[in-house]
Amino acid sequence: MGTEINRRRLLGGAMGMAAGATFLGTGTPLLTATDAAAASRTATGPGAAAGPGASGGAGASGGAGASGGAPTSPLWREFRARPYTHPQIPYVGRAGFLGGRKHFPRLPVVADVRDYGARPDGSTDAAPAINRAIDAAGRRGGGTVLVPPGTYRVDDVIRLGYDNVVLRGAGSGRTTLHATRSLTELIGPYGSRYGGNKSSWSWAGGLIWICPDARRRSLTDAIRAQAWPFEGWTGNKRDEWHTLTELAAPARRGDWTVAVEDPSALRRGDRVLFQLADDDTHSLLRHMAGDAEGAADYVWADKTKLTSYVPYEWPCRVVSVDRWRRRVTLDRPLPLDARPAWKPRFTTLVRPVTGSGVEGITLDVVETPQSQHLLDKGYNGVALQCAWDCWVDDVTVNNVDNGFLLVAAKACTLRRTRVTGRGSHHPYCCREGSHDNLVEDFVLAQRTVPAPAGTSLHGINVEGLSSYNVWSRGRMEMGTFDTHRGMPFANVRTEITVDNTGAHGGDASAGPLYGARFTHWNVTVSNQRAGCVKIDDIAPYSATVGISEVRQFGQIDVPDFTGPLHSRSESYGHPEAVHPRNLYEAQRAIG
Repeated sequence: MGTEINRRRLLGGAMGMAAGATFLGTGTPLLTATDAAAASRTATGPGAAAGPGASGGAGASGGAGASGGAPTSPLWREFRARPYTHPQIPYVGRAGFLGGRKHFPRLPVVADVRDYGARPDGSTDAAPAINRAIDAAGRRGGGTVLVPPGTYRVDDVIRLGYDNVVLRGAGSGRTTLHATRSLTELIGPYGSRYGGNKSSWSWAGGLIWICPDARRRSLTDAIRAQAWPFEGWTGNKRDEWHTLTELAAPARRGDWTVAVEDPSALRRGDRVLFQLADDDTHSLLRHMAGDAEGAADYVWADKTKLTSYVPYEWPCRVVSVDRWRRRVTLDRPLPLDARPAWKPRFTTLVRPVTGSGVEGITLDVVETPQSQHLLDKGYNGVALQCAWDCWVDDVTVNNVDNGFLLVAAKACTLRRTRVTGRGSHHPYCCREGSHDNLVEDFVLAQRTVPAPAGTSLHGINVEGLSSYNVWSRGRMEMGTFDTHRGMPFANVRTEITVDNTGAHGGDASAGPLYGARFTHWNVTVSNQRAGCVKIDDIAPYSATVGISEVRQFGQIDVPDFTGPLHSRSESYGHPEAVHPRNLYEAQRAIG
């Protein structure tokens, strides 16, 4: 066929696109039924709302997730009574794509990479053809780009920078992209904005890169100019935003509706950024630690890497605007209090990519020895950056430096993903203000070669003020629960089996390992190693529920904060006794 697309396929694709053109659109996202329920509720006070599911619903009697008459967790019963404001357990029931939808859209096929010159026998570089097919789909307004069975050699980055474009293979066992070059070769060396000789390819960028085209170009231009950028929601220098409105009254964590000074710049369906600055006493950072007593004595001023992450930036969608009462309802409850000292406001953000995904593919990277710690060349897997309501499903990455990277990602789902091969630095990485993401049904496979000296293995990573992310139903044959300083908070790991062999990382200047409301729920540890999993004596206002009996050996941490931590522990030594079994799935029933 050459580069001409089969006319019958095009006609069918165009008809399907017309039928499904309102999936996410180019500016106004689909609002879910739960969004509509939130919008219909009346605020109970200035800047406050009860939120959907505050009472009733599945599990309201305390039995959600129980089986065979087994007793329900007392902590779960507590949580059900106050799901949006519980002191130790975060509300993550809306984490993931479009609030946690179980089914991804089946967008009509609009391109086949073979029609653009890709050959499935691995003989020639297919990256230009694949990228041309993606560009063609994007210019049409979206659709599916098929990568039929076979092995396709790729000598460049595969770029998904358009809304509503899905790169779909025939299955991770049938379609393989064989990557031959690193990001260092393709883009150039990437130093650290914090100095030293580290390679930022150790935690950034992917050989499949889901990122808005303009954002990716600005990043790579800065890297080539050695002007090491910030990588998040407000540009390379964090200055690409303007204020839409400020809050008119204090609000509390868990509120769905807030009062604003001027709602005229806000519309239903808008994607906006909720920003909180800090004050001279670092009261915002203390609040992220649960306002634990010891946080007042902690030395914050010299944690320069941590303070560079502030203001805290949380992307959210506007569900409704009451212009008469000057109130705005959001798609999720507030993640933190909004106090006047922190100048709470809604702002613009760089335009994210939405509604796009990668499915049914193995990314097989040419096997090279794992690099020394922090000197990765960038043989990285799939990166989702400034991506919102995107997904990855049935994707394996093999022989990578870093597997799946969430970098300033919001409400994305990674499902049925696997990291295999010679061993990696960050198999899963969640950083730079990533929020409300879901990683489920994942496998971190045992490495196929011994780890070279001087390398490091983490596991499922979270850092950089990232919050309300979930790892669910995972099997980790190596690695650990890598909370990597930078004070992430309110994250959940649930129903996971781990051979706990890795170590956490993190620069001392990035501050505490844990903020408040970390929850480890139903975790089986196969080698009895406590480090990074049993956190009731480390993390403030945390919950450790139903983990295996473990003992201290290997990495042993001390609390960052003195005094009481207000942590909770339940069913220690008995993961099998915990009900509900999966904290995220149980919270989904709340709404």
